[in-house]
Order: sequence, then structure tokens, then C-alpha cells
Amino acid sequence: MTVALRRYPVLAALCLAALFMVVPFLIVAVNAVKSPAEYAANGPLSLPDGLYLDGVEDFWNRVDYGRKLLNSVLISGSVAVLAAVLSLLNAYAIGIGRIRGRAWVLAFFVLANMLPQEALVYPVYYLSKQTGLYDTRLSVIIVFTVVQAAFGTYLLSSVLGRFPREIIEAARIDGASRWQILWRIVVPVSRPTLGVLLVFFFIWTWNEFLLPLVMLISNDNQTVSVALGVLQGQRLMDATMTNAAALLGVLPALVFFLVFQRTLTRGIAVGAVK
Repeated sequence: MTVALRRYPVLAALCLAALFMVVPFLIVAVNAVKSPAEYAANGPLSLPDGLYLDGVEDFWNRVDYGRKLLNSVLISGSVAVLAAVLSLLNAYAIGIGRIRGRAWVLAFFVLANMLPQEALVYPVYYLSKQTGLYDTRLSVIIVFTVVQAAFGTYLLSSVLGRFPREIIEAARIDGASRWQILWRIVVPVSRPTLGVLLVFFFIWTWNEFLLPLVMLISNDNQTVSVALGVLQGQRLMDATMTNAAALLGVLPALVFFLVFQRTLTRGIAVGAVK
């Protein structure tokens, strides 16, 4: 193993990066099941004598974590699906449809990806107030669907731009319509890339904080990330409860990533082969 790492420095760097990402998570998980007395006496790097779950239970009840979890799953899942579908439709028109001004349209989507979210706060807040969508989950879903679809459109357009034209022409000769070409030919071929986008869109939306903080002010609509930030800013928590909050905040996204890891790996491998 040591010889292999020496011969392949990139592999060694990836293993080191993975270690740096895993160790903090393990420290948080260990401290989440400690009692405050154990943490004060032995510090954050010691192993717990047993499972102390009062910190997890107290945090769960204090923020109504079940409702916050449902809101985050609903918002992130809806954004992932809607943004992937919107990206596919846009990329189909740009990459295969070859619309006029294709380069300018792609440049617009690249510019949208580079725009900081701080610049969107006031316009989105004002528009949501005018349309009556303020403090609703739908408003956040719409905003993040458009934001994520900008990146998805740019990525899928580059993929579909190299789609074999012979297959499209053969399908048209056989009498296939544009929708049939899209759903029966383009979608099956692009399924690995769409799977990657679904995973990324879900995780990116799950971790969003600023826009949900501004748009969702009621406790019934807040997400997990907003609940964590607001709670730590308003009330004093002990170290074990803080670690329990961090663990509960990252655990659902980690589980989602592990469940769809094969989809992510397959999509990246297909993209590398292409």
C-alpha cells in the first residue's frame, strides 16, 4: 500500500483529502453521544464511556427537527427533479435543436452561475412579496430550480452538442417527433449525466443557507440548515448538543449520497469514457 501511494502521488493526495474529510465527521459523531461532563473532563478527542443520546433528543425536540427534515427533503428533492428536467429541455433545444445565438445563450447561463447569491436576495425578496409567495416553500423551490438549472443547462448542452446527428436524422426519417426523439433516444443516453445532476442538485440545495434564511421566516417552513444557524444564534447550547445538531444536519445528505453513490460513479465513468 505504501509503495503504491509513493508510485501514484495523485492517489496519495486523494487518500489524504478523504482522511481530512472523514476525521472531522468522526469527531463530531463521537462528541454527539458524549455527556457534557465527559466532554468537559476528557476533551473532544476522547472516546465516550457509553451512548449519551440526551443531546440528540433535546436538539430534536427544541427545533422540531422532524418538520425541518421534511421541509429540507421536500425542497431539495423538488429542486433536484425540476432542475434536472428544466436543464434537459433547455439543453435539448440548445445542443440538438441548434437554436440561433447558441453561444450567447450559453454565455448567459455561465454568467448566471457566476452571479453571487447575495445579489439575488433583494430582487427575490421583493418579487416574492409582490406575488404573495414570501415565506412559502414554493418560493425557495422556484428560485433554486432556476439557479441549479443554469448549471445543468450549461453542462448538458456541452454533452448533447456532441450527440450523433445520424441517430437524430434516422429517427426523423422513421417518423419520430421531437418529443419522441427526446424521451426515447436522448433521455436514455443521457441518463447517467442526469443522475449525477440529481445527486448534486439535491446536496447543493440541502446545504443552502442564505436564501432560505431570508425567504423562510416561520418555524413551520424553515429548513435544517436555517434551523441550525438560527438556534445557535439565539440560544446557548452545550458542546454535545452542538455536535448533535451538526451530526443531524449532515447525516441525511450523507445517507442520500451513499444511497446514490453508484449512480454518481456510473455517471462520472460514462462521462470519462465519452
